[in-house]
Amino acid sequence: MIDHLKILFHQGKQYIPDVTKVVISDTFRGRPLISKLQVDEQHLINLCPTGAISNMPFSIDLGKCVFCGQCAIACPEKIKFSNDYKMATNDRNALIIKESEDQPILLHAELIRKEISTYFKGSLKLRQVCAGGDNSCELELNAASNVNFDMSRFGIEFVASPRHADGIVITGPVTENMAASLKLCYEAIPDPKIIILAGTDAISGGMFNHSDAVNRSFLDLYPIDLYIPGNPIHPLSFINGLLELIRKR
Repeated sequence: MIDHLKILFHQGKQYIPDVTKVVISDTFRGRPLISKLQVDEQHLINLCPTGAISNMPFSIDLGKCVFCGQCAIACPEKIKFSNDYKMATNDRNALIIKESEDQPILLHAELIRKEISTYFKGSLKLRQVCAGGDNSCELELNAASNVNFDMSRFGIEFVASPRHADGIVITGPVTENMAASLKLCYEAIPDPKIIILAGTDAISGGMFNHSDAVNRSFLDLYPIDLYIPGNPIHPLSFINGLLELIRKR
């Protein structure tokens, strides 16, 4: 009994009553903040393993960023990662964070298809497809359903069959071996349906973008409804992004 009490005291209250307002640890690398400080920008560009950093203007593309933090370590006066986990958006360009901009990443209401808020605002069933992922994002998606985050309280759940789903959540860079299976899964979902890209690998290919083993042609065929950056994504980023996508307007 004493051992159990020690564990409860150490872990505290794990259940999150309000996932939209919770504040998480400052050690979490979320939306970056970029100052106007003049530094050797080319050095930071060369540091980035995925080409997420560019200049004119100096910016970080969260769709490519693997959140390794090397740029912030090398030049903390120029780049700092905040603990803002609300990074989901339906506009790919909104993931490009420019210097001296400190604005939250939002979903654009005009880009949300009418049928999404009409049919899915009270219930959303998703089929998760691991298209060559490394299981990091997949583990975080599993965590979104645990007792801490409990996304099922909002009617959002993962299902085993695409026939029972309203959309797909894609993780991984989409390998050649998974390209055909991904398309078959999407076609098996009844209309209307949505596509969510979860994690850097899904959004841009990440570290594997230029690999011959990757085939991302599927993503050019259909509109993407939600981009959720992270490497891996945080359950709170995923849940808040979905809630904003399907809320009634």
